[in-house]
Amino acid sequence: METTMAADDDEYVYDDVTGEWRPAAEMAAVAAEKSVVHDSAGNVLADGDSVVLVKDLKVKGANTTLKQGTVIKSIRLTDNPEEIDCRHDAIKGLVLRTEFVRKR
Repeated sequence: METTMAADDDEYVYDDVTGEWRPAAEMAAVAAEKSVVHDSAGNVLADGDSVVLVKDLKVKGANTTLKQGTVIKSIRLTDNPEEIDCRHDAIKGLVLRTEFVRKR
């Protein structure tokens, strides 16, 4: 739970992890750093990017295997930085782990 207080025109946010009041700008920078999503090669991913699979993947719940080199267009980032939401012609509602994709 974050609580804010103002002192000398600077906003501070209570950090539950450390138990200290920290500058809001510093907390925002830490949160932004955590939300950066990387592919298997370390490239930064963003909403709308296209990615390529780096290995064959068996899809749970479907008798389908996505082959290495398959292009997935228009990805969406999720709350989890290790997963992306995708669409594929054969599979709707596909979620892939970022360790299995590379930015195109």
